[in-house]
Amino acid sequence: MRGISRRRFAAAISITVVAPLLLLTFGFYPPRRVNQAEIGLVSQHHRKLLQLDNGTALSSPSTPTSTDRVGDGCSMDDIVVHQGATTPQPNGIPTYTVVVLNLCSSSSGGCAMGNIHLSCGAFSSARLINPRVFRRLRINDCLLNDGRPLPPGSSMSFQYANSFSYPLAISSASCSR
Repeated sequence: MRGISRRRFAAAISITVVAPLLLLTFGFYPPRRVNQAEIGLVSQHHRKLLQLDNGTALSSPSTPTSTDRVGDGCSMDDIVVHQGATTPQPNGIPTYTVVVLNLCSSSSGGCAMGNIHLSCGAFSSARLINPRVFRRLRINDCLLNDGRPLPPGSSMSFQYANSFSYPLAISSASCSR
């Protein structure tokens, strides 16, 4: 009888210690919102001009209206790069997903952008990347989609693994109408 009461006493003590810890961990704290900076999401800001019915650009006097044009109807502002951390590899190396978007709308006549080069520093990856999708040509010069055009409204994505993320940005592109 004495052995049973000791077991019950030990169980009661462990429940009184573990239960409040579980409540503190899961019960009392409301779920918190995670902002993009906390998860390492990096994006380039872009701006598109609003078109009036007569085809002229709408902008405020304080906003510059020039865009980085690379051809008839094409703008460097139409291509954006988003990058964020994803699940690490099994060996613990951080993994990052990169998405390159062509934001040009096909309703505006389309503007497929080709020969897209990114500034990429001394890019390297512990994870194999298809060279037709993304490859480093030299220091600070990487080529997207093997130089082929990225149609309006489409995207390319790839993942790389490294101990840190590389700041990727569009350095040049050409208009492929």
